Amino acid sequence: MRLDVLNTQGQNTGRSIELPDHIFGIEPNEHVLYLAVKAYLANQRQGTHDSKERHAVSRSTRKIKRQKGTGGARAGSLKNIMFKGGGRAFGPHPRDYSQKLNKKVNQLARRSALSQKAAGEGIVVVEDFQLAAAKTREFASIMKNLNMDQLKTVVVTPEYSETMFLSSRNIPCTSLKVANELNTYDILNCKKLVLTESSIAKISETLS
Repeated sequence: MRLDVLNTQGQNTGRSIELPDHIFGIEPNEHVLYLAVKAYLANQRQGTHDSKERHAVSRSTRKIKRQKGTGGARAGSLKNIMFKGGGRAFGPHPRDYSQKLNKKVNQLARRSALSQKAAGEGIVVVEDFQLAAAKTREFASIMKNLNMDQLKTVVVTPEYSETMFLSSRNIPCTSLKVANELNTYDILNCKKLVLTESSIAKISETLS
């Protein structure tokens, strides 16, 4: 698949670039995409939720009423889950939600996501660019020139740039990703994927 290369003004440079078929042209594996997204979302969970069950609640343990004859259920202490301030029954406790995904499965998921995005015309290639200073206005202007200012967009660069990161972080619907850190969820969770020319080689190197 060949795509035209645009400049930061949104104009065609007259050049085109070939996207590797083994990365951008395979038959997407839907089940692997599901596994990758599920693992990513699970790994975002902190798992720090906690609750006090009746053994952890500090309240009186004296018997608060007689066993029989009250017409109500028996109660042994104020730690009973039925009373306000009592313990919680089967409440959550800290746990690890992380899921492991094999390296080859992870790579297949990313290739499937990129192929799906390419087939749906969701990939735009832009010539390499850098910003001299951290200016959100300049980055926003580039996105507007590319008609991406109203779309949920992921911009992929070959390597981390502090200037680019600071310029893009406050722009709604736009996020910046480094090529070798691009994951399946990021690819699927955007309307347009903007790849710089150098990032394509970096993605090919990572997924080959």
